[in-house]
Amino acid sequence: MRGRRDRAEVIVSILEAIQKEDNHAKPTHIMYKANLSYDLLKSYLSELKEKGIIVEDVEGNKTFITMTKDGFQLLSELRRMKRFMESFGL
Repeated sequence: MRGRRDRAEVIVSILEAIQKEDNHAKPTHIMYKANLSYDLLKSYLSELKEKGIIVEDVEGNKTFITMTKDGFQLLSELRRMKRFMESFGL
């Protein structure tokens, strides 16, 4: 059994959760799909928002998270990096 996920794996989980919701996900859906605590999710979303990877949209009284072009590019590169490492058995 594997131990804790590393930072890149958590970010991939968050971005994949957003992508699976047609790039328009509620924070609670991301939290459950990425298997994160609320505090940890807030921390990651804040950092990703600050770096321009995601944006937060408020529609009425609901908040939605969407990925930017840079977010899609980051997700693609992180997946590529994971495949590369796996090819070496890492």
